[in-house]
Amino acid sequence: MGTFVVIADSTCDLSMELLEKYDIDYTPMNYTIGTEEFPALLDWSSHSVHDFYESMRCGTIIKTTQVPSIVYEEHFTKWLKEGKDVLYISCSSALSGSINVARIVAKNLVAEYPDRTICCVDSLISSLGQGHLAMVAADMRDEGKTVSEVAEYIESIRLNVNQFATVADLEFLRRAGRVTATSAFFGNFLGIKPIIISDKIGQNYAIKKVKGAVNTRNEIVARIVEAAVEPENNTLYISHADNLTEAEAYRDAILEKVPFKDCIISCIGPIVGASVGPGTVNVYCWGTEVTIEGGK
Repeated sequence: MGTFVVIADSTCDLSMELLEKYDIDYTPMNYTIGTEEFPALLDWSSHSVHDFYESMRCGTIIKTTQVPSIVYEEHFTKWLKEGKDVLYISCSSALSGSINVARIVAKNLVAEYPDRTICCVDSLISSLGQGHLAMVAADMRDEGKTVSEVAEYIESIRLNVNQFATVADLEFLRRAGRVTATSAFFGNFLGIKPIIISDKIGQNYAIKKVKGAVNTRNEIVARIVEAAVEPENNTLYISHADNLTEAEAYRDAILEKVPFKDCIISCIGPIVGASVGPGTVNVYCWGTEVTIEGGK
């Protein structure tokens, strides 16, 4: 680890293997089932992946919270005491207010540690799109870049991370209110699946409805073909909500058309998962700058 630490949060959906490989820390959010609250840990130690999503399939309502200020204080202070600067890459501010809490905590701690720097960057995305930015930051840190240099770069490229996602059940999105779309979009049309992007202000925006799983996959593959830039030098990222078979089908269909150098598949963590529901598949790639704003 270099002169600073990279910190994400529960919505980055990086596996424990990737967190360890890239020396990335994360600040846990929380989720509640009934009256019981659990930390949204990416090792899935509170609930297994299948048990978490199976409970949603059976009708359990899972609510989520942003990162508590005390959690930011604990994580930031730990590294500041070790003489490290801090780069926090948050979930999109359009989806969570956590970054606002982080910035308040950072301002207070910098007054206490005037020789240290804390940079808080709004990723304008979530899941493995956010995780990808954290890994890019970690690589730059290991190359010797300063925390300020890396923060500025991540802000400059964040809209080049393209998201194309779909869900198995529109009801979870409607209930969570985490997607921008007209009310007609959520009509109960059998077999209809949305194509969801992360727009230029970090909203999840439903840009199209497609009939059937195969047509949905073909649509997302076509959009990846159009958006991807220098795929031979970049990684394809796919996250899924207890739907590995479909995630692998997306991987195979995309790699047949686009020569990405490799592909990383990971589970959607508890926070994003509580909003999108079981069966969801998210696909991310480095590509053309996102210019669409939902509702415009």
